Amino acid sequence: MVLGLIMALIGGLLVSLQNIFNSKVNEHAGSWATTTLVLGLGFLASLIFGLIFEGKQLFILQHMKPWYWISGLIGVGVVTCLVQGMRRLGPTFAISIVFTSQLGFALLWDSLGWMGLEKVPFTFKQLIGVLVIAGGIVVFKFEGKNEKQRTAKMNSNGFSNE
Repeated sequence: MVLGLIMALIGGLLVSLQNIFNSKVNEHAGSWATTTLVLGLGFLASLIFGLIFEGKQLFILQHMKPWYWISGLIGVGVVTCLVQGMRRLGPTFAISIVFTSQLGFALLWDSLGWMGLEKVPFTFKQLIGVLVIAGGIVVFKFEGKNEKQRTAKMNSNGFSNE
């Protein structure tokens, strides 16, 4: 379990870094160029590491349902949507929404046993957990707006009216 927690934390770190890099690439290239670069380099790195660590077994894909093959296409949507979301909302707000969306849909798919997942009973505590996180995002976003407005007011007046 500890290794799983460590790997999940590292995964979160890497996703955050990748999203920042993706948004910086997108400042200099379009969304499709960014997506091509990200997924192309990811494919190349995965292929090389896969061959090094798994050899020929990398290509043995027994008992895989055909519709799982579309996950690469989903990756195109992931990168494109994240880059555009970060450009329009900023990194922290966009990633917060992505995280909450992931958690909510994971709860839904687990509870319904969709996509080959083992069905996990839905609990009210799980729903409350997702709603608390969503509420935290709302508080974060509105608090940030209020702080920006106070700062702008102070800068235009030279002092605070509070």
